[in-house]
Amino acid sequence: MSLVAGSYERFIWGFKLKTLKHSTETLTLSPLFSFPSHLSPIKSVAVAGSVAVSGGSDDTIKIYDLSTSSEIGSLNDPTSTVTSLVLYTPPSLHSFPRNLFSAYDDGHVSFYDADPFVHLKTMKVHKKGVNDMSVHPSGKLGLTVGRDECLGMINLVRGRRSFFCKLGKEAEIVEFGCGGDKFFMGTGETVSVHEAEDAKLVSELKGEKRVLCLAPATNGLVYTGGEDRNLTAWDTISGKVAYCIEDAHSARLKGIVVLSKIDGTSDEEPFLVASASSDGIIRVWDVRMAKKDKPTPLAEANTKSRLTCLAGSSIKSMKKRFSGSSDSNKEQDEATEQ
Repeated sequence: MSLVAGSYERFIWGFKLKTLKHSTETLTLSPLFSFPSHLSPIKSVAVAGSVAVSGGSDDTIKIYDLSTSSEIGSLNDPTSTVTSLVLYTPPSLHSFPRNLFSAYDDGHVSFYDADPFVHLKTMKVHKKGVNDMSVHPSGKLGLTVGRDECLGMINLVRGRRSFFCKLGKEAEIVEFGCGGDKFFMGTGETVSVHEAEDAKLVSELKGEKRVLCLAPATNGLVYTGGEDRNLTAWDTISGKVAYCIEDAHSARLKGIVVLSKIDGTSDEEPFLVASASSDGIIRVWDVRMAKKDKPTPLAEANTKSRLTCLAGSSIKSMKKRFSGSSDSNKEQDEATEQ
């Protein structure tokens, strides 16, 4: 499993979570790379398989190959600061993403083919900057929220905006659930849960302080973090806290990644969750230990920088990639032919 983090100091950080002595109880975050990849602060990162991308205030997207721990190129098409990046990988493909979607601080969104990275289209979605973007698991629909206090829906097949509405408040986060049947919006201290089909409000998750990051899980939970410095798991149906790791970091949380189970064979509750904070520390937690008085992380790494974002690839997807590379390549060839 790989984790990639961006920092205010322009550095990109790559780590690999390794199991020691064939034991799930002993993990370590092994450094892959770190270097100043941008000319200004990094705003967003995304990971899919062995591919990672980062975007910053220098109006540039950088591309990395995690298998060689190297930067392999850059995209200079962005029209402004890159505020959100999404690498879309169809369920049938595990080794390489099919598309890259990027959102900018001037309200535009760009589409790229990821093999190779070719610019397809840039379109205006919001009157002001885009705060966040999420892509449906089908790859046919995208959601955006912006500083104009609006929610945008994009038909990614036709490349046009299909829906746009005023929210009344500025949402900073939007994220589809793992199954695609729900989506989440973060507005200040509250995360709202909506049906993806008609945007009907299902529940509201009301915290005490501003939410800065969230990550859905496959078990009906969503993890949030922010200025309260806690890593909180919410029940999306009842709107109540399922469990919470208090003071997970000494500063506000800036990124969360939910990881699959080690064996990758069960759809039960994932127990590995990674978090990054502006204190510069990345931690991997066994969330089953959340009910303890003082849970300790399974692994951690100190970058000594102000982290701004975190992305990662799950153990499940990485295992499938290596154990079934011939099958996935065959699937990729078949998908290309179609």
